Amino acid sequence: MAARVLLIEDNRPSLELMSYLLQAFGHTPMEALNGVDGLEILRTERPDLVVCDIDLPRLDGYTLAGRAKADPATRDIPLVAVTALAMVGDRDRALRAGFDGYLTKPIEPETFVQELERYLIPADGRDPIR
Repeated sequence: MAARVLLIEDNRPSLELMSYLLQAFGHTPMEALNGVDGLEILRTERPDLVVCDIDLPRLDGYTLAGRAKADPATRDIPLVAVTALAMVGDRDRALRAGFDGYLTKPIEPETFVQELERYLIPADGRDPIR
């Protein structure tokens, strides 16, 4: 299933790698370099999935997730945190903030897209396997 995936990441090499991998698997990436632009794209484009760093300029990932989940127009769009924050408690904090999933950096190029695809809602409307 091809999906439109919003990548919100301020590190250009990471953004380019994630975008490349998604394209290689037939998905359409959209990109934002900061949280404010990412939230605007999320609200206007309504992607199938959002992949978001936590430590972002202008609006951090925690705040972005909270606003996205509070908005009826975007609350059902899956959000996956992809972050270098990998200390004890960081995963739980991200999930409490509203993220549906959590992946650590550096990403594993061999498995990255498959890990994200678990969060896509199938065309038949069934809940994805998490």
